[in-house]
Amino acid sequence: MATAAKRYFSSTRIAVLALFSALAAVLYIFNFALPFAFPGFLEFKFSDVPVLIGTFALGPLSGCIITVMMVLIKLVCVSTSTMFVGDFADIVIGIAFCLPAGLIYKKHRTFKGAAAGMAVGSAVSVAVAILFNWLVLVPFYLEWMFGGEWEPLLTMMTPLFPSCTKENFYTFYLWVSVLPFNALRCLVASLITVLAYKHVSRAINRVNARLTPKRAESARTDGLKRAMAIVGVCLAALVLAFFAVLRYLLAA
Repeated sequence: MATAAKRYFSSTRIAVLALFSALAAVLYIFNFALPFAFPGFLEFKFSDVPVLIGTFALGPLSGCIITVMMVLIKLVCVSTSTMFVGDFADIVIGIAFCLPAGLIYKKHRTFKGAAAGMAVGSAVSVAVAILFNWLVLVPFYLEWMFGGEWEPLLTMMTPLFPSCTKENFYTFYLWVSVLPFNALRCLVASLITVLAYKHVSRAINRVNARLTPKRAESARTDGLKRAMAIVGVCLAALVLAFFAVLRYLLAA
């Protein structure tokens, strides 16, 4: 396993990972709100673009690493205003976008494969964003940031949705804010990546050719990858289950 890891993290891969991580971090730090359409705390970023291109160039695992490194660089440079919960959410939602896209593109290294991967990744990312906001972010802000008071959350929502109340908050927030916001985020990132694809596809193919081992992987390596994927899915399910129970206990 150590040999496989050493072969995977070659000097070329590390250099390209660092390049994409730095570019994604810059775009991640310089975000902006769209107050005419969404609550001000939903900040729009273009950092998904270098993450997607890096995923296509280096593979799904590298895309996940770029996502994590992007957030870590931001924490070092800017720190956090959400006690790391919002930053963790960005990692989870970002991985939910790039991982399916990278897995599909890895099997179908064509323009259609990239488009299909981004479509599936967008759907998964939007779903995870809705779940994470419902199970984690809103309960966290409500209980730990605002002491259980709904007023601060409602104050941020009512400029756009005057009829938003405690009773219908999740309807306005999840389905009228989080869903379209993240759908727009994924759509914009996908469109920019599609426009840039023709220009970078040759470079992507050259990087893939250089980083992909010439010999076929052994059955043992394939089995290890499948086992790691199953473990990852199980851990994700356990995390969501934990936060679901936590949300129930906080609401009780």
